[in-house]
Amino acid sequence: MVLLALNIALMTAWIVILSDTYQYTALTVGTVLFALVLVGSTAYLILSIKAVRLHARQVNFVDSVTHELKTPLAAAKLYLETLQMRPDMPAEKRSDCLEVMAAELNRLEHLIIQLLEVGRLERLGTGVEVEDVDLAPLLRRAMTTAAAHHKQDPEEIFTADLHSVIVPARRMILETIFGNLLDNAVKYGGQPGAAPQVTVQVSERRGRVVTRIADDGAGVPAEFRKKIFDLFYRGGNELERTRRGTGLGLYIVRTLVTLLNGKVQVFDRADGPGSVFEVDLPGIRQ
Repeated sequence: MVLLALNIALMTAWIVILSDTYQYTALTVGTVLFALVLVGSTAYLILSIKAVRLHARQVNFVDSVTHELKTPLAAAKLYLETLQMRPDMPAEKRSDCLEVMAAELNRLEHLIIQLLEVGRLERLGTGVEVEDVDLAPLLRRAMTTAAAHHKQDPEEIFTADLHSVIVPARRMILETIFGNLLDNAVKYGGQPGAAPQVTVQVSERRGRVVTRIADDGAGVPAEFRKKIFDLFYRGGNELERTRRGTGLGLYIVRTLVTLLNGKVQVFDRADGPGSVFEVDLPGIRQ
């Protein structure tokens, strides 16, 4: 940066001197060179800032993944050691320990699956025949899975307005998209002390299927609505975060929606606090 500033200062001095001596050809050359230096300097600064931001997101991501990997392993190890030290433990408590261990290992498996999905996003969907997928039953299964993941009753937290619509796509891709969005809606929804309330609506217009998933959480500030779909991005500092995650889910969602010639957006909820994630995909009403 010091050398860059010195170079610009010298170029400016050269132009001033040449203008005083009426050497217009050299002055023109100097002005062009000066303009090129400014353009190059600006491009260099922009790329440097982007590299610094990417590095910060990667560091945040590593912190997040490390924490996410260690937590279920530590919990499973603790309960396993408890079972080993207390062979006479009552059957009911032993069953509780095994249930917690199974839940923590499932959580670990979910994280590993997400990491693997990111690695194969570019290959996903290529060279494979699509199928006509009825979106309504797929969304109902995804709602049940998301509720179970967060130990909630799907009948109590989800309100659904679903129509039978067909989306031409690989079923696994749609399951990944809506599984991530619904899981996030349950995770980040809800007011303090209350269970989350999530509304799922599906509509069809002019050959497009629009799915809206609305939660009642804190919402997404306007300045973060594009950034949240970036790889590694999570708002805030990982060590100060209260909710688990890696910053991969929404990146996976955006990549897969784009692969299906669709788009995903996030808005404020109009009827109260919370966010609305809208997925627009090619499709027809059945």
